[in-house]
Amino acid sequence: MEKEILTKGGVYLARLDPVKGAEIGKIRPVAILMSQAILDVTPPLVFICPLSSHSDKNFDGLHVKLSARDNLHVVSFALIEHCRAIATRRIIQPRLAQLSEVEVKEITRRLKFMID
Repeated sequence: MEKEILTKGGVYLARLDPVKGAEIGKIRPVAILMSQAILDVTPPLVFICPLSSHSDKNFDGLHVKLSARDNLHVVSFALIEHCRAIATRRIIQPRLAQLSEVEVKEITRRLKFMID
């Protein structure tokens, strides 16, 4: 089966283990945050934001709440503090869901807030 081109704002399962320290791990949904122009040339690494069904009140200003849709069956939270680059081979296809442009922009806005 040929792999589909990843999409910006696409939600896929990814293998995030092994982890070090407080990093988030296991197989979990992630949102792809890279430019579609870069994704179209199938890069070896992609920049992702892990999702979780739980959010810590201490991170309310960073986490973005995402409604359940398609094959993302539960309300989820984009964990901005865990954004990172991973190898594309960690991504499990097919895509579970697609975030809206507004949701991707909000994740990006909070990521900029965190690093600025």
